[in-house]
Amino acid sequence: MDVLWMIALLAIPFLMFASSTFVFYFKKFFYVAWMMLLAVVAIPLCILKSGGRDIENMRVIRFLVRHVKYLLGLRFEVSGWEHLQTEGPYVVISNHQSSLDVLGLMEILPDRCSAIAKKELIYAGTVGLICWLGGIVFINRKKTSDAKGVMADTAKVMLNEQIRLWVFPEGTRNQNGDLLPFKKGAFHLAVQAQVPIIPVVFSSYGNFYLQKEKQFKSGTIRLKILPKIETKGMTPDDVTSLCEKSFRLMRSAFLDISGTRSNGPLRH
Repeated sequence: MDVLWMIALLAIPFLMFASSTFVFYFKKFFYVAWMMLLAVVAIPLCILKSGGRDIENMRVIRFLVRHVKYLLGLRFEVSGWEHLQTEGPYVVISNHQSSLDVLGLMEILPDRCSAIAKKELIYAGTVGLICWLGGIVFINRKKTSDAKGVMADTAKVMLNEQIRLWVFPEGTRNQNGDLLPFKKGAFHLAVQAQVPIIPVVFSSYGNFYLQKEKQFKSGTIRLKILPKIETKGMTPDDVTSLCEKSFRLMRSAFLDISGTRSNGPLRH
């Protein structure tokens, strides 16, 4: 048995060099396993720090996660830091390509900021528990009425507790080289709370991470933080135009920082 383990360990460096498919699965497995292990470490630290569910626990999570990019051979180039230097609550919106987005989120996560995530995440073992402890708001994407109710309650909490929230308005992961049309929940939330929206754009992962082709190489992710969009004075009637404006701005930035150009019109 010891010999078999030794052979397996010796084979890993060879396979890492010879097979891009092996590298893809190895990195994916390592990423998930390492994040679950970090959650095991974070859970007691968060309970000791805050006594339970508290948005301040995101400081602990951010500190523990920020090194993971180096283990995966990734680095971030961030521009527009000044736009996050905004007082009070606001809604951050960003495009969503894969679970690797978590690393970008943690790279620039402001203080007193958590996220909105699909309800299924809470069942993801230790990761689900640490997400709950970090104050992440879970919504049922399949029930629009439930999601709207959560958003309305969340708007009140944002103002009462002076917190920020990160939302992925595409609603699902997308790696097609463009942005999917935005769902309106984040914009209803911002308008109800009368707080600014700060768009954050991740460049395409297509030059290092390809799900279908099973490739996961080292690479650089560009993060561009755009100027805030005010919502004061807006009503629910303004949500559609606000959503469309945000989409156009973010898509233009995405194509720019990804080195992509489109001859067609900006679509929503």
